[in-house]
Amino acid sequence: MSSESFNFPSTVEAIAINKTGDIDVLEKMTLPFPKVEPGDLLVKIEYVGVNYIDTYFRKGLYPLPRFPATMGEEAAGVIVALPEDPDVLNSPEFQRQGFKIGMDVAVTILGTLQAYVSAPWFRVYPTLGVPTRLAAAAISGVVTAVTFFEEAYIVKAGDVVFIHAVAGGLGLLMTQLAKHLGATVIGTTSTKEKAELAREHGADHVILYREEDVAKRVNEITGGVGVDVVYDGVGRDTFDLDFDLLRRKGTLVSVGNASGPVLPFEPLKLMPKNITLLRPGVQNYVTNAEEAYYFGNKAFRLILDGVLKINIFKEYVFTTEGVRQAHTDLTSGKTSGKLIIKVNESG
Repeated sequence: MSSESFNFPSTVEAIAINKTGDIDVLEKMTLPFPKVEPGDLLVKIEYVGVNYIDTYFRKGLYPLPRFPATMGEEAAGVIVALPEDPDVLNSPEFQRQGFKIGMDVAVTILGTLQAYVSAPWFRVYPTLGVPTRLAAAAISGVVTAVTFFEEAYIVKAGDVVFIHAVAGGLGLLMTQLAKHLGATVIGTTSTKEKAELAREHGADHVILYREEDVAKRVNEITGGVGVDVVYDGVGRDTFDLDFDLLRRKGTLVSVGNASGPVLPFEPLKLMPKNITLLRPGVQNYVTNAEEAYYFGNKAFRLILDGVLKINIFKEYVFTTEGVRQAHTDLTSGKTSGKLIIKVNESG
């Protein structure tokens, strides 16, 4: 491992689980220091983002390779050691990123909620000057928004885009990006306060789903035509509704499972309007060095250029109680913007 003065400790502090379940399975543990492969960068983690996918892994909806399993799938910090593989160090793709000891970077792999992370170098992104606190809150959501707008459905000027949970962390990012691309944004949220936040970020129409008939309002807004695309991170509770919102030949992008996974359905459900349905995973859009370079740079450039504002709802401490509270708050429906865990001090 190429480093200036880094000595490996034998253990690392982490938030992990020994079994799947409710928030009480989350615990702060002392685990063996992560194994460093020859092509890995070693990163001292400063902040970790909290996402709904963390709850899916914690509950067992998504499988984990082994236990104990460290939580988290996005983070930011500083490089403390470079790869030792000369083929990696000498490759043009690696050199193009300009990695060096002390550089601020973001990381997107499973198991980031610990003091140090060893990651394949193409899963590490230079932040281009974006502070690590914002980078940890941004990298997963921004890359998701960009890939889902460029790959799942190509959002273009004049489109009408519908976003469930429009005031959430991903919803606010999608709203801003859609407006930047010239689209009209319709979204749903639960409270007037969240609706105002969504409007401040560019949402054209915000529907309070607890008080209003969502399908009726979309029909009124679109003159009976429907929307071009629905981005649905809620899942089970809203899936049937999505078909009422879409126009003929519309696209449904199933983003997540906040209310639970979508129940099995017959493909004939797609036929009345010739609906296109996708259930993409961002990890399958960013699979190699070329894709990581493109999407990572684009993500942080959008932030630096002021196109995307990152909203942090709350910062939590790196303790059992802190992370349990973060999971509780995230799934309560009361949060807006992004939740983050502070792991190490900057600098």
